[in-house]
Amino acid sequence: MSKALSYQQALANYHAKKSFNAVQLSIDENILLKEFHPDYRQETMTTLQVGVNKGDRCHQQLADVLQADARIDATDLAGVPIHETDILVIGGGGAGCAAALMAAKSGAKVILATKLRLGDSNTIMAEGGIQASIEKNDSPQMHYNDTFKAGHQSGQKALIKKMVMDAPETIRWLIQQGMQFDLNPFGDLLTRQAGGTSANRVVYFRDYTGLEMMRVLCESVNNSDIEVWNYSPAIELLSNESGHCAGAILSSLQECRYVQIKAHQVIVATGGIGRVHINQFPTSNHFGATGDGLVLAYRLGAKLRDLDSFQYHPTGVAYPQHLLGTLITEGVRSSGAYMINALGERFIDELKPRDVVAAAIIRECQEGRGVTESNGLKGVWLDTPNLEATHPGIIKKRFPKLMNLGLRSHIDITQTPILVYPTLHYQNGGVIIDENGLSSIKSLYCVGEVSGGLHGRNRLMGNALLEIISFGRRAGQCAAKANKTQRHKHISIDHISHLRRELMQNNMPMSKKSPVLFPEYVHYDSEENTLKRKNAISTCGVCDP
Repeated sequence: MSKALSYQQALANYHAKKSFNAVQLSIDENILLKEFHPDYRQETMTTLQVGVNKGDRCHQQLADVLQADARIDATDLAGVPIHETDILVIGGGGAGCAAALMAAKSGAKVILATKLRLGDSNTIMAEGGIQASIEKNDSPQMHYNDTFKAGHQSGQKALIKKMVMDAPETIRWLIQQGMQFDLNPFGDLLTRQAGGTSANRVVYFRDYTGLEMMRVLCESVNNSDIEVWNYSPAIELLSNESGHCAGAILSSLQECRYVQIKAHQVIVATGGIGRVHINQFPTSNHFGATGDGLVLAYRLGAKLRDLDSFQYHPTGVAYPQHLLGTLITEGVRSSGAYMINALGERFIDELKPRDVVAAAIIRECQEGRGVTESNGLKGVWLDTPNLEATHPGIIKKRFPKLMNLGLRSHIDITQTPILVYPTLHYQNGGVIIDENGLSSIKSLYCVGEVSGGLHGRNRLMGNALLEIISFGRRAGQCAAKANKTQRHKHISIDHISHLRRELMQNNMPMSKKSPVLFPEYVHYDSEENTLKRKNAISTCGVCDP
């Protein structure tokens, strides 16, 4: 193994090259993944000892929160205010907003509770776009085939089918809500190709598609009859006499108290778990992505899948350090930017599936062909100068967020390449759902990143923003319809007693509590049950309550 080159040495090698020829991967893709992708690090894996997935392999950090004690017990609920609604939506990102809007449109009374503010979510951080087969040389069948293949043939076929068939209508619905997309001179939607796909299928707005999506969804929610509860994370689900979901216990961060919400149907849309930093990777995830929904659903008995599978986006910023993990959209590679190692060589087809590209970058760095910064950060080059040279003005026009990132880094990205390394980006697995987002627990729906099965073991760019709207809308409509028949007699948190018995029977510590709610590097006072909000609560800047 050769020693990695310094930043300046690698930069000199880069500038010495006149062109970067296409290359064939020198190792079988399956071998590459098994040897270099973080999902295959056996030393960070464990076996679940409690719950409905007992015996399944799982990342240790995920197991720690799934097998932790609850934050409350029955005595904490004495005198707690009680509210009632038809539908409770937990999560204020794209999936939660879409679900709430459809449920309200169907005539249901809806409360939407969110950990921070409405719109603060991974949705606002999604850059690349939304997949939809709208071009003449494309079809839903091609979209289906690409999605199933990229997921290593492990995705749930029925879910993929519903998503790809929903895609054109999803774009139409978003436009009706007021969302903007980039257009050609004739007013048609512009499309670009995602890694691992067979056609130009991604529609987008600059390089902040998710932020634009969240803008219009926030406006739609605020202009509806939906009751929005900001700064109100769910800390436990309620169950009825039959074990069905019957609401949730919320923690009001502003009033420093618990609130009980009784609901006929509950839709969990809390996103992923990136802020737990699986395998100690930096993350592109939002501040609140701590896996709360996974924990609550699992504790109630919902079956999960693919707990050992996460997506590491190939192009997270590796330098400067204060921007470590910040996402650079795949759209940059789709537009023609190359991946270059410290020797000034292309080493991968940039539009391979994300897991393959990420593993290839890690391989370059581990085998000494990566770039090493003075503080020990490693990565490879994202070739923005040649992209700008071959398409003058493209970065400023199509990637303004990227241009701003360069300014924040004090780097002219039209002249100097960006150092990148994979960043923890997406939770591939999650709660098993049906075609309307219903989990294995009656009256409990799980949509968006908290759910599993649609993407298999690897996700394509553009399918996440499509999924949250497609299944968010489906869940909202289905829950509103089911609301007419579902009633609860006795409501409790008795399932916590079962959890504690299991933990004690397996001699597991009771000291750790979950859901964790906020990253460990944020000061959180569990006695007051309130976030120390000084310099801590992140905001999206566009979705005022």
